[in-house]
Amino acid sequence: MPARRRPSKPARTLPLRKSPPLRRTSAPVIELGDLNERLGYFVRRVQIWIFQDFIRRLAHIDISPAQFSVLVVIGANPGLSQSEIAGTLGIERARLVRLLHGLERRALTQRLPSSADRRRHAVQLTRDGQKLLARARALAAQHEAALKEKLGGERHKALLEALREF
Repeated sequence: MPARRRPSKPARTLPLRKSPPLRRTSAPVIELGDLNERLGYFVRRVQIWIFQDFIRRLAHIDISPAQFSVLVVIGANPGLSQSEIAGTLGIERARLVRLLHGLERRALTQRLPSSADRRRHAVQLTRDGQKLLARARALAAQHEAALKEKLGGERHKALLEALREF
């Protein structure tokens, strides 16, 4: 004979207790040593901050920094080939192909056969791609304004000019 099941009681909730306030202790001073003289260390730290802020700002339209770069270049140069885009942005061709597949699935870009060379595809934005790029540009402008505020206008300009030479 099967055992009878008792009706389950609702789970009892415990009252929340207020936690004691956290005490701030002074963090130990950690010396950076030779890192203080290494440009690469600080460039990487800035890059991490920049990417985290950029990713956060563009998250609600589901665009990554790499996708944004691809969309901007295609928008400025409709008809470029995949290899021209990859070379311009310094992206491995196989990675660019994956990026383009994803953008095409979202109907943001399209690859059309080139009239000049049948082996080549001309890449362009779709109407939806143009609309999304306009939204992404507005969000990217907010990101850049925050960066200018953090660095100061003159430093931002000088750093941008110096890095363009690379």
